[in-house]
Amino acid sequence: MLDNKTLLITGGTGSFAKTLASTVLQRYTPKKIIIFSRDELKQFEMQNAEPFASNRKAMRYFLGDVRDRARLERAMEDVDIVVHSAALKQIPATEYNPFEAVLTNVIGAQNVIDAAMSRGVKKVVALSTDKAAAPINLYGATKLTSDKLFVAANNYKGSREIKLSVVRYGNVLGSRGSVVPFFLGKKHTGILPVTDERMTRFSITPQQGVDFVLRSLDRMWGGELFVPRIPSYRILDVARAIAPEAAIQIVGRRPGEKLHEEMITQPDALNTIEFEDYFVILPSMELWDKENFRLTSNGKPGKLCDVDFRYNSGTNDHFLTIDELRSLIAENVHA
Repeated sequence: MLDNKTLLITGGTGSFAKTLASTVLQRYTPKKIIIFSRDELKQFEMQNAEPFASNRKAMRYFLGDVRDRARLERAMEDVDIVVHSAALKQIPATEYNPFEAVLTNVIGAQNVIDAAMSRGVKKVVALSTDKAAAPINLYGATKLTSDKLFVAANNYKGSREIKLSVVRYGNVLGSRGSVVPFFLGKKHTGILPVTDERMTRFSITPQQGVDFVLRSLDRMWGGELFVPRIPSYRILDVARAIAPEAAIQIVGRRPGEKLHEEMITQPDALNTIEFEDYFVILPSMELWDKENFRLTSNGKPGKLCDVDFRYNSGTNDHFLTIDELRSLIAENVHA
């Protein structure tokens, strides 16, 4: 799928993007991988880290911001595939700086779409978040808007041979600003601050997220929203996995924070197909034969979800145990 192809990744120096680029170099022989981001120091550090230093001929580094459409168009010249991972995602920061989130997460998303169309890109996958389902914070609202923009773009692509889809998943284990590195940093104090002891979250490792994006790139027809079937964890179990002897201090939920996360809401269920290890929320407009998609897109047929179905971290049928969490943290998170 990516052999002799040019891939551009926005937010290219983030943890997801680096895992994606590393995986592509390992599994394929890409023509080029273009890292598009706005931080020159992180680009310099990435250039000199493995496996990127050993693959300099395949790597390109573009300084730029998704807010700048002209720069995106220059970077996307002769690009085949775009994975859009750039976003402002820290909830307290986006609540305090709302229009900055709009500029990056909404205007930036439209810029990526417009640049990809004007440059003849063939496939675009945008990364979403569980916080975009029934959002209660600005970050979730901007990502829901972004999701809608990417799906709807398939409706006005005209004769262009481009497909645009969205991948939505939950908290990436160990990502910057998330609970695991926060707890690891507090472990030495003997006290772990917990916002609400009832809180649950979906969980996916960086490599699992990348693998799902690559499979979605291969499966996509254009206009779908892909959701992986992944486990949940209880916040208290994460605390016990990291520091079993630590005291728990309940500090209250932060602004815009949910008790449980959702990836598929009950209204979404009316338009959702369940496959063995993932779900697909279908586009509301008739882009292609949805019944044919259900029957043929995955080798074996999927089934329509029940009308009252919801995919919620608090009612998930798979919760990680404390021992499983401890193992996953040791494998994926470096304190």
